[in-house]
Amino acid sequence: MKAPQAMLTHNSNAIRTAYPEQLKAILCIETATETRDWLSHWPRLNPEPTPLWELPGLAAQLGIAKLAIKDESMRSELGSFKALGAPAALVRLITCLMPGLSPRGLLKGEYKKAVCRLTVVSASAGNHGRALAAAAQSIGCACSIVLHAQVSAERAAAIEAYGARIVRINGNYDDSVTEAARLASENDWYVVSDTSYPCYETIPRDVMQGYGTIAAEIVEQAEEPFTHVFLQSGVGGLAAGIASYFWEYDGAARAHFVSVEPMQADCLYQSALQGCASQASGDVDSLMAGLACGKASPLAWQIVGLAVDDFLTIADEEVVSAMRLLAAGSEHDIPVVAGESGAAGLAGLLSIARTPADSASIGLGLGSRVLLINTEGATAPQVYQQLVNQSAESVVEKQINWLTNMAAPSAIGVQNDACNVSRSRHRSS
Repeated sequence: MKAPQAMLTHNSNAIRTAYPEQLKAILCIETATETRDWLSHWPRLNPEPTPLWELPGLAAQLGIAKLAIKDESMRSELGSFKALGAPAALVRLITCLMPGLSPRGLLKGEYKKAVCRLTVVSASAGNHGRALAAAAQSIGCACSIVLHAQVSAERAAAIEAYGARIVRINGNYDDSVTEAARLASENDWYVVSDTSYPCYETIPRDVMQGYGTIAAEIVEQAEEPFTHVFLQSGVGGLAAGIASYFWEYDGAARAHFVSVEPMQADCLYQSALQGCASQASGDVDSLMAGLACGKASPLAWQIVGLAVDDFLTIADEEVVSAMRLLAAGSEHDIPVVAGESGAAGLAGLLSIARTPADSASIGLGLGSRVLLINTEGATAPQVYQQLVNQSAESVVEKQINWLTNMAAPSAIGVQNDACNVSRSRHRSS
């Protein structure tokens, strides 16, 4: 049976001006910088920036000038970019409730007696729940995570390992968001969600602000600005967090942003068609668990709707191919452990590159410098091994071997450190 065709639509509402003042009230570099400083004191985050790997071999195959991938699988023991959002929001919530407590002290666990009666709750498809559970455990408050029927037992166990209580429901991610809100209302708990809904915007904003750390590191690491950035999208939080930072930093000369999401969970694609935050057209049941969201976040859409130039949907089969391609590496490209959602950006790029008309429509060509973000590693190791036909540990070993055989000794020192962190984390997961 022929695989379903990817769909690409241009956003006629996207603008290229200086970053609008009204959007700075939602996300801005100043607050992102403050959040980054706070997060640097959380022992569960690795102290060094995550690697920005260059993939010159694949860039040559695609006929572009440069291809780089920011590897968030190395952000922490949690294995995903969500390690930046949940703790940032939780700290801001608690310092609002208890003004005398310092963010740094909270993340170091210095106020556990003061916060022990506080309970936070959230819906999750895996990574956000794991990050919130880890942050709550470090800080000292209780945590409950609502998981829908499609979340694997493997992902649930990874959340429980950080002391969270799991609440299982039937339905999909959007149903779990509703259930988390109900539980919070009935029990005087606090929702720490990465998606917004009516009368609930402050905490999702703080989650998105945490993602600015990724963009800040890329600005420091890249030799020149990127012309294109592919951003995988669930409810839109990552896309908003990254695009807003680059837009404010680069102004009207900002990169061309492309949103990538599953065909059956195309809430942002549908939002672009309708001009407002909308629902997905499919059943939302995607292999890309972190992107299997049925409703766009209205708060994130305020930024995404103006910043993202094109919206693309991809099939699950495409992301499996991208995972395998990254894991394989080549003589010129380092092997990378990318999970189902982490490889979505590359899957989107490959989809567009295969179609000359699509490449032309987004201005992708010989002079293009493309950025991808690997948002997660093998956060579900058994699923990863089934899809890639090799374990994450074996890919990490290939990373080490590839770096050892590199011709540039100065680069080996920097990159080997990153791979050593990766290897130790896989052994502890």
